[in-house]
Amino acid sequence: MLTLITAYHGELLGFVLSFGMIAAYHLYLHWYLMRHDPHYTVQAIQAEARRHWVESVMRDKRDIMAVQTLRNSTMAATFLASTAVLLIMGTLSMSEHGGDMAHALHALNILGAVDPSLWLLKLLALVIDLFVAFFAFTLAIRKFNHVGYLLNIPAELHHPIITPQYVADYLNRAARYYSTGMRAYYFTVPLLFWLFGPHLMVLSSLVLVFVLHRLDRAPDSGD
Repeated sequence: MLTLITAYHGELLGFVLSFGMIAAYHLYLHWYLMRHDPHYTVQAIQAEARRHWVESVMRDKRDIMAVQTLRNSTMAATFLASTAVLLIMGTLSMSEHGGDMAHALHALNILGAVDPSLWLLKLLALVIDLFVAFFAFTLAIRKFNHVGYLLNIPAELHHPIITPQYVADYLNRAARYYSTGMRAYYFTVPLLFWLFGPHLMVLSSLVLVFVLHRLDRAPDSGD
């Protein structure tokens, strides 16, 4: 075990640094920034907007508009889930040419190991990440479909369970699954650069954290 760690210390260090940076960013975002400013992120603003949207739809019975909006969300999640499957198949096909392709890509690997078995391990990490994206998007589709039925319950029925608050929570849960799938897609960028070397993985993770910060931060009212 110690021999493996010594041989692959550059690869392990690059993976730990990359994963640690992205995890630390999300912890800082959710456990610090959002506690000091609940409306700091775009996700928080959108969650509140979805809550008001559900209340408006159930109160005013705007069924056609609700169906069209949920259809667009379902189609987007379906497309991304299908894309994840295609990417998984493409990644698995790369393993068939592991020796030649690993040798070509490792030409830029100046700090890590060039063992072909490590190449398969990197592909496995990429496949697992894409599977996370696939299941996240399929769960989002499932939740969006359920919301389509829940929204048709008129608010004036005063159902003890199916309230606008309950439906909004369900819709926001679907949105969180969708966001998880997108995060998994974003993480494929460092994993792909890992194929070329751990130093490129670390650099791409730094860029990714910067981009995520720009995407997550809600614009000011004056922007």
